[in-house]
Amino acid sequence: MALAVVVGAGAGAGSVVFRWCIKAFTQLFSGHADYAASPGADNPHAPWLGPYFVLLAPLIGGLLYGPLVNRFAKEARGHGVPEVMLAVAQRGGRISPKVAVVKTLASALTIGSGGSVGREGPIVQIGSALGSTLGRVTKMTEGRLKLLVACGAAGGIAATFNAPLAGVFFAMELILDTFSAEAFGATVLASVTASVIGRAAFGDVAFLHLPDFHVDHLAQYGLFAVLGVVAAVAGVGFSRFLYLIEDACDWAWRGPEWLRPAVGGLALGLVLLALPEMYGVGYPVLQKATEGGYAIGFLLLLLVGKMLATSLTIGIGGSGGVFAPSLFIGAMLGSVYGTGVHHLLPQSAGAVGAYALVGMGAVFAGASQAPITAVVILFELTGEYSIILPLMLAIVLATAVSRLLSHDTVYTLKLRRRGVDLEGPARGAPIGAQHVGAVMEPLPSPLPASTTLADAAELLSLSGHGALPVLDDGGHYLGVITAQAVAEALAEQPEDAPTLAGQLAEPPAPITADQPLAQALHALLSAAGTGVPVLDHKQGKPVGWLSHQSALRAVHAAA
Repeated sequence: MALAVVVGAGAGAGSVVFRWCIKAFTQLFSGHADYAASPGADNPHAPWLGPYFVLLAPLIGGLLYGPLVNRFAKEARGHGVPEVMLAVAQRGGRISPKVAVVKTLASALTIGSGGSVGREGPIVQIGSALGSTLGRVTKMTEGRLKLLVACGAAGGIAATFNAPLAGVFFAMELILDTFSAEAFGATVLASVTASVIGRAAFGDVAFLHLPDFHVDHLAQYGLFAVLGVVAAVAGVGFSRFLYLIEDACDWAWRGPEWLRPAVGGLALGLVLLALPEMYGVGYPVLQKATEGGYAIGFLLLLLVGKMLATSLTIGIGGSGGVFAPSLFIGAMLGSVYGTGVHHLLPQSAGAVGAYALVGMGAVFAGASQAPITAVVILFELTGEYSIILPLMLAIVLATAVSRLLSHDTVYTLKLRRRGVDLEGPARGAPIGAQHVGAVMEPLPSPLPASTTLADAAELLSLSGHGALPVLDDGGHYLGVITAQAVAEALAEQPEDAPTLAGQLAEPPAPITADQPLAQALHALLSAAGTGVPVLDHKQGKPVGWLSHQSALRAVHAAA
């Protein structure tokens, strides 16, 4: 807990330095504190160039951060969060301390010179690197080291966006992928500590200032629900487009990697010249869109422009996050949708800005499939509670539709394209790489669903497994019945107790024969009894049995 506070303080201080660097480089390259607030203006440092300075800014920035990243920390390239997720899932939480310094400079240079990316990915990677370094210096166990990495991520988010709760849930939902009392307590301490430092430096104000919104008509909930579905498509589409452009950049570039950001910066400069609102993070443009400051046609142009500018920035080797761009895209989509329904249903549609706010959270949820983080972070970024119900509705629907459309998120897709599965074994690791079909045991004799509980109890005691599969009269798999469930049922009052095995059968998390053992271990550990059925991946019928003993034998043999 003491180390969590130290990591939080380090992440808070790191966020202050990072934001100062972004401001300094933006001022240096554009002559403005935030060029997106004055799109198309001249650079006072080079007034003779007029607005054409945006052609040179990304090129010069790329010449500075390209060699820096290529020489000292290649993992600082890109949006950062996938690298942290990989470090926690398969590398024991180990992140090089160089990443904190290189990521700070590279991301600040990328954003300051016009890169259309966010700052949440970099600060997550910076804070996580600090947590990992401190954990290794103090010789923490692997579990505690991973927790300190999550503390660094939570502290970075909390201090940068003045969102302490969002930092906690971001760390647990996306980085740790688990919820526990210990993880919650440690990340809260880190988040609170970082927030105190951030508020001392930046003030205790909401990140975005929005007018009050109210749901005045019940029909609006239906409109918000439709927006959630549309936003899911936009979130998944943004993820796919991001990596499509990155593939195109990989295909087109044949020179040294250190020069790629500079040459690619010329293409980015053309986008900025045509649409200067894309310069940097773009929060002033987002703010104006939520206030109804743009026409529908220009909002659509901003939406497409942000997808292109962000994808191009990442594709040429820039360093920055995709959270802020997803909010930007969501705000534009929500504003277009809100304006449209306001024209169609002027009496019941409500304020356009409410749709922009909901669109922000829903597109992020569609891209990240992290609904809790999306709800909390939108609430804290805006300080707007009156829209919480439609926000929750749209975000949950966006997450559900996104999971139907894609197994991967904007973060995990980057890793899967490299051949990395976070739920499987680390690449090259012999332990856990075997398929379940190669290590499973023969399937115990299934129980018919019509078996009485007394007979089921006797058969379970003879089986030695503590659990048996259950089939209905047609031979279809229903689930598993455990000795504990039977004992509890027989101990109940006779009039309330189930009488047949089929009534107590519950399907555990499915494990298939072609699944890697490391992936199946998660389901095995959470199952009752001493094992679970292994299913045929085509027909879903039980074909074998994976027990704790068989899994341990396979791991021992591989070791």
